[in-house]
Amino acid sequence: MLYVPVRPCPVGFALRVFRTPLGGRTAVAFTTRARLTACLGPHQPTVRLALPAVRSLAAPLGVTLVSVDPQLTAPAVIRSPDGPSPTALLPTLPG
Repeated sequence: MLYVPVRPCPVGFALRVFRTPLGGRTAVAFTTRARLTACLGPHQPTVRLALPAVRSLAAPLGVTLVSVDPQLTAPAVIRSPDGPSPTALLPTLPG
């Protein structure tokens, strides 16, 4: 059984999908709660699933890669008290 990060949604929880360093989409899973916490923080909601179940949830999303025990590859966001929030720097998408 693996620890799989999820996000709240209207019907309960949904699988979180991430990007690889090269930009591909991947589901992630961790072999221990400690490894998940080290990568995503202590407040990340999780479910316990076997690898085939993770693959089954990811497949309808077009995600074929599952990364087990990935490590964070981006630098941490540092919020400046006098600068804009990180989300203020994101482009606005039409629609």
